[in-house]
Amino acid sequence: MRRTAPAEERGRPDAQAGNGGAGHTGRREPLRTEFTFELPRGYVDEAGVVHHTGVMRLATARDELVPLRDDRVRENSAYLSVVLISRVVTRIGTIDDIHPGIIEDLFASDLAFLQDFYRRINAEGHTRAAVSCPACKEEFAVNLAGGRLGES
Repeated sequence: MRRTAPAEERGRPDAQAGNGGAGHTGRREPLRTEFTFELPRGYVDEAGVVHHTGVMRLATARDELVPLRDDRVRENSAYLSVVLISRVVTRIGTIDDIHPGIIEDLFASDLAFLQDFYRRINAEGHTRAAVSCPACKEEFAVNLAGGRLGES
């Protein structure tokens, strides 16, 4: 029988469901819903300040459905990614009012980066992938959400 979280837990970002998230110690890790990123080029604001770091949260079903009713998306399906990314990016640098206009002003390489980042964090519900070293064949996990060079 599947356990349903109490009402006060269901809305919390750290509420857990199912059997996922168990670590080596047997304790469940809290559900991670926000992921930091660093834009390859950076967003240039109206004052000329370049913002490189940001935060993207996991997408909800609503995040993927609401843009389909947007007139801009109906007129041009390519605009879907702009609206969708603007819904899940919560901060770029010191800017926390992210809207489609901000995403439109990104360099193309930064938009492509965010689209790929969105796919990686939302595709399988986690950001770890099992890989093996091509030289020694040792298997280990890699965090695809990134971070600084050398961090996992």
